[in-house]
Amino acid sequence: MSFHIIRAADMKPQPWKNGLGTTREIARFPADAGSDDFLWRVSVAEVNSAAPFSAFPGIDRQIALIDGEGFTMTMDGQHTHALTTPFAPFAFPGEAHVDVVMAGGATRDFNLMVRRAWGRGDVRVRTQAGSHVPDPGCVLIYIARGTATTIDGDLQAGDAWQPDRSPFELGEDSVALLVMAEPR
Repeated sequence: MSFHIIRAADMKPQPWKNGLGTTREIARFPADAGSDDFLWRVSVAEVNSAAPFSAFPGIDRQIALIDGEGFTMTMDGQHTHALTTPFAPFAFPGEAHVDVVMAGGATRDFNLMVRRAWGRGDVRVRTQAGSHVPDPGCVLIYIARGTATTIDGDLQAGDAWQPDRSPFELGEDSVALLVMAEPR
């Protein structure tokens, strides 16, 4: 995979699959895949109301709060999870019916979706300032807070980088979300 920077300003808003919210896609693989045939997809969703999540059958999802007070998710009317701790990834199946109760005002959350039949994915959090080498299988690094420096240029909060194995420098008080996506 080639490596490059994806600027926050280039992530255009688009409606959720169910039309009840807004997301900004960061990347998908393959890049020309549609919503029914991507192998993995990364986005930032804006949650402004208690709208239910879109259903994605056959997709494993991970979500992490990046801004706001968060919300409580109820999956299939049974299991609840409070997504109120920033940068704490939570995994759930994409086919689950997810209802939301807001903890406060609008929030933004980071989303990884991986087609289950293809492979597996994980979101890893880095908070220690200094040099980091992306793990094998890392397909994207998202700067959730602060700054980072890469061989391709500087990143600000909201920017992403599709790395090779080159190290990146995470700034003081910064948070990077590393997206892992690998075939089974």
